[in-house]
Amino acid sequence: MYDLIIIGGGPAGAAAGVYAARKKIKTLLIAKEFGGQSLVSPDVQNWIGTKSISGLELAQNLEEHVRSQEGIEIVDGDLVEGVVKSDSVFSIKTKEGKSFESKTVLVVSGSRRRRLGIPGEDKLDGKGVAWCATCDAPLFGGKTVAVIGAGNAGLEAVRDLFPYASKVYLINRSDKIKGDAVTFEEIKKNPKLEIIMMAETKEILGDKMVTGLKYLDAESGQEKELKLDGVFIEIGSIPNVEFLGDLVEKNQYNEIKVDHKTQQTSQPGVWAAGDVSDVLYKQNNISAGDAIKAVLNIHDYLNGVERK
Repeated sequence: MYDLIIIGGGPAGAAAGVYAARKKIKTLLIAKEFGGQSLVSPDVQNWIGTKSISGLELAQNLEEHVRSQEGIEIVDGDLVEGVVKSDSVFSIKTKEGKSFESKTVLVVSGSRRRRLGIPGEDKLDGKGVAWCATCDAPLFGGKTVAVIGAGNAGLEAVRDLFPYASKVYLINRSDKIKGDAVTFEEIKKNPKLEIIMMAETKEILGDKMVTGLKYLDAESGQEKELKLDGVFIEIGSIPNVEFLGDLVEKNQYNEIKVDHKTQQTSQPGVWAAGDVSDVLYKQNNISAGDAIKAVLNIHDYLNGVERK
């Protein structure tokens, strides 16, 4: 019987593991791998305390820090398949057929980017195909880039790119902008921006790096090309919550609803943090901080301490 099982190995999972070990909480961490979505980033420049680090090196540092702690057990290379609660005890099963029990659970399983499913997307991931303008905009200084998606994420990505890119295309599949109208009115005044509506992206071009993309112009029926140095895909993300079933309450985006003061979910004994939760901003530093907050609250919970 564990006091805490942490599900996930990104920045949130690693931060939680370190703090749980330091609080002497009997803890098991289960993760497919360490690093989270930043694993494929060639250059992370906003991890506080480090001016520049590759996603791979960041993942290695996170794993090393967790493994250096005494009293924490780690199951890696495996994924949680289900979580069931019975008499205040949580039973966790993995895809490799392992079973564990715990008094509490911290879900930090993150999310995965919604993908276009087109040629070049996977091949050029991290080679000009990017998923986070807040993280990677500085890498495209003086470059020509495209943002695919005109929801709030897409509009904010365009705004994040203005200080760096020389030219930004906003590519929208429909004839309507789904994002915030105020944000759209703000960005469309910038001379760097060109908006292409009714455009379905068909292929991202390039060999070693992105060189452009092909799109279908729905109005003319013609296939057209853009020359580019980078493509930001901003069509939303999918929280990794399938293994939870109906155990916790989720919002309309399938994110786990939490009390942002404590990170507690609707299910007593279950906490959540990072991109899998309904946190407004999806960032590594925020995920780590929220996970630490959760562990401190879990420590209070296990010791019968109530804070207001």
